[in-house]
Amino acid sequence: MERTPDVNIHQPASRPADDQAATLQRPTQAEAEDAIRTLLRWAGDDPSREGLLDTPQRVAKAYREWFCGYEEDPVELLARSFEEVEGYDEMVVLRDIRLESMCEHHMCPIIGKAHVAYLPNGRVVGISKLARVVEAYGKRLQIQEKMTAQIANTLLDVLQPKGVAVVIEAVHQCMTTRGVHKTGVSMVTSRMLGAFRDDPSTRREFLSMIQGSRGSGEG
Repeated sequence: MERTPDVNIHQPASRPADDQAATLQRPTQAEAEDAIRTLLRWAGDDPSREGLLDTPQRVAKAYREWFCGYEEDPVELLARSFEEVEGYDEMVVLRDIRLESMCEHHMCPIIGKAHVAYLPNGRVVGISKLARVVEAYGKRLQIQEKMTAQIANTLLDVLQPKGVAVVIEAVHQCMTTRGVHKTGVSMVTSRMLGAFRDDPSTRREFLSMIQGSRGSGEG
């Protein structure tokens, strides 16, 4: 009889939410659309003209998509893991994960990519879940430094691997389309935990594995 892989449903200790958004009462769809009409008037246009009649509805729908990360629990995404890995204990790397986020200071897009790695400690997680954790934290109002730490810390807390590494490279349109107007500039942040922090050779191996794709944050 074919053996069913062992599955671990890891239940990490409860911890405070990353923010208070989940506890706040959301305005209604109608209230959101009224707010968008107010912004259109503030910008100097007439929300009742033909071209803008459906804009409030479209913008509210777009916001639901851009900020869908508030609907996701990154811990739950990683809860299902597998131990039937034939003793595999080498690095698992998922690189070039498309990242789309929003700067919490100006609500401008942050566009780039994330590279995520971990050293298994007897168990692995489906690789799509790594990308979904990036998405869950990315689709929120963010600063890149915090987002990098959130992804790495969650992977460490839930998977309990020997180490975790996260590198994010992104272009911030709050500085390319406004303010200092500096194009062609990307920001790089990293978070190294466990073996990736303590063992220089492990860190070098990870950085060499992502090196070929680095340096081209998207705008």
